[in-house]
Amino acid sequence: MPTKDENYTIAFLVDQTPREVYDAVNNVRAWWTGEITGRTDRVGSEWTYRYEEIHRSTQRITELTPGKRVVWHVIDSQLSFVKDRTEWNGTDIVFDIAPKGRQTELRFTHVGLAPKVECYTGCSDAWRFYIRDSLRNLITKGSSRRRSAK
Repeated sequence: MPTKDENYTIAFLVDQTPREVYDAVNNVRAWWTGEITGRTDRVGSEWTYRYEEIHRSTQRITELTPGKRVVWHVIDSQLSFVKDRTEWNGTDIVFDIAPKGRQTELRFTHVGLAPKVECYTGCSDAWRFYIRDSLRNLITKGSSRRRSAK
């Protein structure tokens, strides 16, 4: 497994409370474009994300700590744009939420998405949009800026 510094990470501050940030993260259908089936808000639940024939992944929710942390473990993936279509298998998608002064920090980390994996550039570009733009807008404005992406 890559070291902490090799995992893809994005962080930003917002004026909303940790609970508001946590609630937005768990409202996955509001910020991640594509078809989502299954519950996205209960520990142990498995849900599938699908975008056309480009990306399909199934996540198991392994941690939900209200106002603090959300963790999804990718149990199955099919990425059509890379040689190893299962690159996401066994990775973790982590949302850490913490008060920082009068603001709240959201730190997103895709553990296992490292520069050495083929999908790093395309996947990190997509995550950057979904986390910094779509999810951030959902948190700060109550609506996302979703787009088509991997």
